[in-house]
Amino acid sequence: MNRIFYVAVIVLSMSVFAHGVAISSPECPEQHGVQAYAHPDFCDQFFLCTNGTITLETCENGLLFDGKGAVHNHCNYIWAVECGTRKFDPTPISSPGCEYAFGIYPESHECSTSYIKCSYGEPHQQNCEPGLAYDDRLHGCNWPDQLLEICNPEAVVGFKCPSKVDSHSPAARFWPFPRFAIPGDKHRLITCVEGHPRLISCGEDKIFDETTLTCEEAEF
Repeated sequence: MNRIFYVAVIVLSMSVFAHGVAISSPECPEQHGVQAYAHPDFCDQFFLCTNGTITLETCENGLLFDGKGAVHNHCNYIWAVECGTRKFDPTPISSPGCEYAFGIYPESHECSTSYIKCSYGEPHQQNCEPGLAYDDRLHGCNWPDQLLEICNPEAVVGFKCPSKVDSHSPAARFWPFPRFAIPGDKHRLITCVEGHPRLISCGEDKIFDETTLTCEEAEF
């Protein structure tokens, strides 16, 4: 018996329950662990099996089922889920700073290095990684040079790319994306992309070598 048939069994078993009438002995395909299955008709509902016990669950306002639990209880943000023909109620439950109970929103219409993340209707300020700015198109942070209509990359990164680079300098080796050291910073560097600065992190266990302008394995 494959997973598709399992889901079909759940749907048939829950069809009466889903319309408000409890059934006497629902069954789950698997009797151990936790499994979640999409509802065939509603994108904001799903069937949850917990150690063989089946329940009909509804995603929080602003969330839809995607089975991955990326945000809360197997549900994800509305804009991140493809519902197909499944339906859901798009009515927001709003509160100050939050259109939906769960969601991600810009802090302002200006360039910002932070954004608002709503959980249960409570807004919480979240900061982008250094050198990034919030991009409402992505519902996340992005290079400021990708947001030139509202952002000044030099102001966000704190660096101005030179118009010319000495052909004998280490930076010229990486042309057309010259690199520059950040004084006193052993873990990050500046890369210029089409004249705009980007702050790049070397990542864990690596340090920036000002001589080679590359990230090298740290010596312990």
